[in-house]
Amino acid sequence: MKKLFFALVLCTMINSLSFGWGKTGHRVVGQIAEWHLSKKAQRNIQAILGPTSLAMTANWMDEIRSDRAYDHAYTWHFLTVHEGKGYEPEIQEEDGDAYGVMLRLIDELKNKPLSLVKRQENLKMLIHIVGDLHQPLHVGTGEDKGGNEVGVTYFGQSTNLHTVWDTKVIDRQKLSYTELADHLNRKADKETVKKLQAASYADWLNEAVQLRDIVYDLPESKRLSYEYDYVTFPVIEQRLLAGGIRLAGILNEIYG
Repeated sequence: MKKLFFALVLCTMINSLSFGWGKTGHRVVGQIAEWHLSKKAQRNIQAILGPTSLAMTANWMDEIRSDRAYDHAYTWHFLTVHEGKGYEPEIQEEDGDAYGVMLRLIDELKNKPLSLVKRQENLKMLIHIVGDLHQPLHVGTGEDKGGNEVGVTYFGQSTNLHTVWDTKVIDRQKLSYTELADHLNRKADKETVKKLQAASYADWLNEAVQLRDIVYDLPESKRLSYEYDYVTFPVIEQRLLAGGIRLAGILNEIYG
């Protein structure tokens, strides 16, 4: 009974923490990426995933949280980057982190012979993790669990800062993932695509750190509404577009 009790407590704790973008955000990243794949990459990815789109694959890594076989992947959604520092492997979680795992997945998909099942799993994880790395609170300070411990009210509802960035601001737009993806993709001219894909992986982390002044610019009351939305939604739009375009660049490099 004790083991069962502690297992239930652990599951409750894990599920109480927010992960990545919500379903809409991850699907937006996947959909934008799919629109920017080369024809060869499209064919090769379809041979691995079958008829499932990148958009509908993008949330798989969140969906497997209920499967104890993937408990080791819990920490693969985030990492810690201290102010003024780059990626420091020695301060990350023992089971791995989003940045280190992303690099490993890319290397394995490019350079190692993998079974079809392993290729599917690696690809689905890569799609999700690239999205996670473009949510600023997944590149955390190491002090508040990526904003999960920062309690706020959002339009009168009690929540936390991480959830506001994951889902609340996006959901208030009342757009489907295809509507939001189409809206953002209209900004993806050749120069924008080139600039976004030219950024290094280390640049992604620096971008997240630089956004902390905006993310944590909270009123003393911690009551968030229209003003916070007005400032943050354009940032979220940019992050989703960047995630989608950069994911396409990675997949074209691997499969195209």
